[in-house]
Amino acid sequence: MWKDFLYFSKGQRVGIIVLLALIFIVLVANYSLSYFFPVVNPNGAAFFEEVNAFKKTLVLRDSLQNAIWEKQYAERQRAFEEKYRNFKNFPDYKKDEPYTLFPFDPNLSDSITFVKLGIKPRIAANIMRYKSKGGAFKKPTDFAKVYGISPEKFKELEPFITIKEIIPQIDSTLLKKKQFKQDVIVDINSADTTTLMQIKGLGRGYAKGIVRYRQQLGGFVSVNQLNEIVGMRPENFDKIRPFCSVNLDMVQKIKVNIASTDRLNAHPYISFYQAKAIYEWRRYKGKLSSTNDLKDLSELTADDLIKIKPYLNFE
Repeated sequence: MWKDFLYFSKGQRVGIIVLLALIFIVLVANYSLSYFFPVVNPNGAAFFEEVNAFKKTLVLRDSLQNAIWEKQYAERQRAFEEKYRNFKNFPDYKKDEPYTLFPFDPNLSDSITFVKLGIKPRIAANIMRYKSKGGAFKKPTDFAKVYGISPEKFKELEPFITIKEIIPQIDSTLLKKKQFKQDVIVDINSADTTTLMQIKGLGRGYAKGIVRYRQQLGGFVSVNQLNEIVGMRPENFDKIRPFCSVNLDMVQKIKVNIASTDRLNAHPYISFYQAKAIYEWRRYKGKLSSTNDLKDLSELTADDLIKIKPYLNFE
């Protein structure tokens, strides 16, 4: 029975023979090709030699580029030094410029005086700029704080610094303005911001607020309305109240019988619903003659009618 497993047909036997022949040919070729095509530098030495040679060319190129940059830098440096020498007559570049030391008051001295003391013109200009903005030296050590004055230079100048006491002078114009602010009485219905600022205790912010609120109201009917301005504090109102007056002829009134809802609502004392109610009530009743015709409106209270009465015109 085992012979059945080892039995091959003729075609199978031919295939096995051919396969064995091919295996033999491959093995022979593998060993014989090395004799016909020898391998040079089997460890890759040639490749690494080429890599190293390439790296050397890169280093050489970098060196050449660095050399070019260094040459350009040296040329720019020489050009800068040449240009620097061309400015040798500029005051700040003068070396060992002779100077003399003498008593001086930095609050009263000019730039020429500072230069004569051996201070560079640039630093002298800084000192003059500081003084032009209201700066002053109250004691000699303040002069050491000037930017550019070295400790050695200040130590050299300190014995010669003499600062006179500054006595503040009272500006008579300012006194007149203050006196004017105490005595003036201004009509807040016609005055502009500049005139309002003449009132003692009233600054620019309050003056603008008064003008803005006056335009919204159509004019003030009482000085007490200033309390309604945003930001007005009771103590400020008490200060300015004696110097304010109201000209009722300047008040601009709303013509109720022809005014639109938007025109009525534009007034600070009249809300949208109140303006709508007045407008609809006028359409219902016809021409209105006085605030008594508005008493039947639930949207308006007695206090509301008192507040808006000076601003309504029923003609």
